[in-house]
Amino acid sequence: MAKFYGEIGYSKSTEIRPGVWDEVITKKDYSGDVVRNNRRVVPSDTLNDNVVISNEISIVADPFANENIYCMKYVKYMGVLWKVLSVEVQYPRLILSLGGVYNE
Repeated sequence: MAKFYGEIGYSKSTEIRPGVWDEVITKKDYSGDVVRNNRRVVPSDTLNDNVVISNEISIVADPFANENIYCMKYVKYMGVLWKVLSVEVQYPRLILSLGGVYNE
């Protein structure tokens, strides 16, 4: 099993000034294991095909991660930001399923 150490981005709506809300990204570093490592290429109408990974990363959750599971947006893995598609709770760990490239 490969080891993982990287950044996870959490997105929360925050009121910047009265009546104006914006998404604020909070970044935290975590360590864990790469449970499944799978890559596939999806044909597209553009010049280059899309790369999608179906990896699962198991992290040791801290209280912040446990309270903000619903806010997880991306994981930085191998230098690229990947979307978090789902989170499975197996206390004290969280299993993150990754998908396509995060573009926000």
